[in-house]
Amino acid sequence: MIRVVLADDQALLRSAFRVLVDSEADMEVVGEAADGDEAVALVREHGADVVLMDIRMPGTDGLAATRALSTDPELTDVHVVILTTFEADEYVVGALRAGASGFLGKGAEPGELLSAIRTAAQGEALLSPAATKGLIARFLAQGDGGSGGDLPGAGAESSRLAALTAREREVLTQVAAGLSNDEIADRLDVSPLTIKTHVNRTMAKLGARDRAQLVVAAYESGLVRPYGSEPGA
Repeated sequence: MIRVVLADDQALLRSAFRVLVDSEADMEVVGEAADGDEAVALVREHGADVVLMDIRMPGTDGLAATRALSTDPELTDVHVVILTTFEADEYVVGALRAGASGFLGKGAEPGELLSAIRTAAQGEALLSPAATKGLIARFLAQGDGGSGGDLPGAGAESSRLAALTAREREVLTQVAAGLSNDEIADRLDVSPLTIKTHVNRTMAKLGARDRAQLVVAAYESGLVRPYGSEPGA
């Protein structure tokens, strides 16, 4: 059972999300929050697996709450999905840096929301190729937020990035393009299990908690250039 916390200052929207989530046999809403502090408290109390987090809330916003969750060593299995009205929102990049697994527009179809919850619960990143090429590349190319904030391993050609093998760099480039393990395996003509091993090793070397942080690290380090100037980017 996937335990979900809903964090949004609009009660009507939370109610709609609750009905949708609770209608599924494999997930349940364990708490609702109207601000970031309440969301963090609920997660700590109920041990939620996924948080649907509105990025803009009064008081403690979704960005601060995401950072609080991702930096708590006791909450490493909690995954945050940012809910935003506009996909081209500079705050989304900040949320990814803070530890979010990805983002979803509030206008998404019900099936997309449920799929996002299941994807996040599995530790996968919610970043489509279009999102990585557009949103991530655009704001990182503009130096949004400066040095990379809280992302472990961020910064130009750090020693962590230098520790990657040639194959790990190649795989990281494909991850940054929003490709799944199966898609990368098909491109590189190896097994998905081999790609999973490379991804896990890369995450360990960069100190990244999930694929979303790998994507941001790839752009911020310069391994992947904005707007597809690198193969597979």
